[in-house]
Amino acid sequence: MTDLPSETEQLVLLALARLGESAYGVTVRAEIQGKGGRAISIAAVYNALDRLEHRGCARSWYSEPVAERGGRARKHFSLTAAGAQALRESRHVMDRMWDGVRLAPGRR
Repeated sequence: MTDLPSETEQLVLLALARLGESAYGVTVRAEIQGKGGRAISIAAVYNALDRLEHRGCARSWYSEPVAERGGRARKHFSLTAAGAQALRESRHVMDRMWDGVRLAPGRR
């Protein structure tokens, strides 16, 4: 079994899958907060992106500088085939773990 991504890494990978080529740190954070309803620091996003890129689950490239005074190039990220596979494996593990679980009413 390969190492599964952490919960934060899974959220980042899912954001990459949702955002496509427009993903960079700020948009990834906004996607996690907006769709996932989870507070996450920009530092946590970039740390996860660095780990995922190092493991081959994400790739990065720099855009042209943005058209504003002092505009800088943005580091964009996208999901790789390995990242998509890691997400599928994580989902399968969680599905198997949830299979047959019955929580008492009022319990989370």
